[in-house]
Amino acid sequence: MEDSLVTIIAIFLAAILLFIFPLMSLSERNDDISQLALQTATDEFVDNIRTTGKLTLDDWTKYIGTVSAGGLAVEPEIKIQVLDENPGVKTTQTEITKIGENIYYNLYTSQVEETLNKNKRIILKEGDIVSVSVKNTNKTLAQQLRNFFYALGGDDTYQIAAQHGGLVTVNGNK
Repeated sequence: MEDSLVTIIAIFLAAILLFIFPLMSLSERNDDISQLALQTATDEFVDNIRTTGKLTLDDWTKYIGTVSAGGLAVEPEIKIQVLDENPGVKTTQTEITKIGENIYYNLYTSQVEETLNKNKRIILKEGDIVSVSVKNTNKTLAQQLRNFFYALGGDDTYQIAAQHGGLVTVNGNK
């Protein structure tokens, strides 16, 4: 009886070592690749906006398609900080490029999408700030296995995310 119990435990441990840990390692590697692809797509998208000075509906749709292509359910967010051309009538200083004097107003994802659907593009100017972040909303296999074995997690955790932002360097062509 005691020998059969040891045999069952040994078989169970062998199954874990032979199947589960390689599966965990492979799924972690898959998450790493997805992370890299997401970061690369986000970097290219933001840098394109920064160097051209415009965001088109085509670019946004292509970006969403690219980050969704890996089978992940993703939640992209964009924030555009537009430099106010008229920072205030009450100020006595007319140069808006001084540090500490610039005033920005924000456009968030829903506002950007609404403007893109209406006008097909957003023209930016030098000094505007663009930032994009994206994260997965579903649990990957690696997250599920990790939560099962290590009892980590929570529903708000995400494994794969990317963000990039920067200053627009040129005025967009109209």
